[in-house]
Amino acid sequence: MRSELYIDGRWVSPIKGGTFDVVNPATEDVIHKLPAATAEDVDAAVAAARRAFDKDGWPKLSGAQRAAYLRAIADGIRVRQQEIAGLEVIDNGKPLPEAEWDIADAAGCFDYYAGLAEQQDNDPGEPIELPDARFTSRAVKEPIGVAGAIIPWNYPLLMAAWKVAPALAAGCTVVLKPAELTSLTALELAAIADEAKLPPGVLNVVTGSGSVAGQAIVDHKGVDKLAFTGSGPVGSKIMAAAARDIKRVSLELGGKSPFVVFDDADIDEAVEWIMFGIFWNQGQVCSATSRVLVQEGIYGKLLRRLVEETQKITIGNGLEDGILLGPLVSKRQYEQVLGAIEAARSAGATVACGGRRPEGFEKGYFLEPTVLTHVPLDSDAWREEIFGPVLCIRPFSDENEAIELANESRFGLAAAVMSKDEVRAERVAAAFRAGIVWINCSQPTFTEAPWGGYKESGIGRELGRWGLENYLETKQITKFVSEEQWGWYLKPSEAAQ
Repeated sequence: MRSELYIDGRWVSPIKGGTFDVVNPATEDVIHKLPAATAEDVDAAVAAARRAFDKDGWPKLSGAQRAAYLRAIADGIRVRQQEIAGLEVIDNGKPLPEAEWDIADAAGCFDYYAGLAEQQDNDPGEPIELPDARFTSRAVKEPIGVAGAIIPWNYPLLMAAWKVAPALAAGCTVVLKPAELTSLTALELAAIADEAKLPPGVLNVVTGSGSVAGQAIVDHKGVDKLAFTGSGPVGSKIMAAAARDIKRVSLELGGKSPFVVFDDADIDEAVEWIMFGIFWNQGQVCSATSRVLVQEGIYGKLLRRLVEETQKITIGNGLEDGILLGPLVSKRQYEQVLGAIEAARSAGATVACGGRRPEGFEKGYFLEPTVLTHVPLDSDAWREEIFGPVLCIRPFSDENEAIELANESRFGLAAAVMSKDEVRAERVAAAFRAGIVWINCSQPTFTEAPWGGYKESGIGRELGRWGLENYLETKQITKFVSEEQWGWYLKPSEAAQ
């Protein structure tokens, strides 16, 4: 495990020498110490990224040249996939099969953006049709500059890939700050980039707290673009701070996503996707479909089946075989989720199952997967993101009520609908006010498709070509091609004299 910052192609100790503990959420043991960067370290990282962009020629490389580095990073991740997945488990708590999937997806993300980087070489720009034949014009895309990327703790390496890969493909340089709770694999990404001989300054990784290192990135005048995934309140502060320098901003924030199940759905299929939509990654997923709306005709039967299957979920240390639910990421998160469940009870909700520490687990931030019924529509449990394995479920009567309840939220990240009636499913999907909609499933995520939300769930889109465009500016180039003189001030006869 790395113990230094990665700045300007070198491993360095933090200027002020600070450290913070790495805690395994399954055991509560301190397993490592990491460097705590301060504003001085961020300043060095930004200076390196600035030089790599402005002077050393990273944005001037061809797309094919940048793609070669991205593919080398992808290969480096794959070579070490098992090792890195193991680090994710002891850092984040998720079960090993989930971590392995994440790491494979991270490698695939670098490969995907390598392909888009290569395509840039064949793009002369978009020709613009003008009403004046004396001019030609085209729109071209250019990299924004230095990108500050601040990522969350729920998908440590994968969220880094979602930002670093498109930024490098676009020709930007990056200062990456991983979440303080889960920084191990971001430093391994730096090591892999170093082994791939990525030029110094192109990728810099600084670990530390959001309030110190993260804030220093947000405030730094040498940063042109901020990309943040995390909570709404922090995203709002970043957006306000960015306004001072008119920094470009993309934000992927929270959600309280609905899952509408009509009474023609297969109950077992619905239960499977409901569980996948909320219990994957311990429910610590921005897009988790945590509000389930089930049509009255099958509500009772589906609820009984859901509770039965939820109680079968195997809980434990993510490194053990057969585990489907690991611990929450930290003591603070564990206490917040328990507090949310207790607040739901006080508001009138019923705990159909779960809601407590499982038997036999004296240590570790373990929580039984939880299903809440009779949740008041005005309660925090129904309206606010809990970010844990907690599902709220209620019945609805008809399609109009389902759509109204689904859209009655300040969030709009994701939504899902399940029905055998394809016409109805498409109609409901069109009615959802959300940036990501799933039909007859929940949570499948593909690098090729846009990711982002409506309303308070964020600004901009990640993944696909939209993710690349996050790191590109649009430039107009207009050329005067007429053989005649312009002649506004200097008339042709006067010019000849």
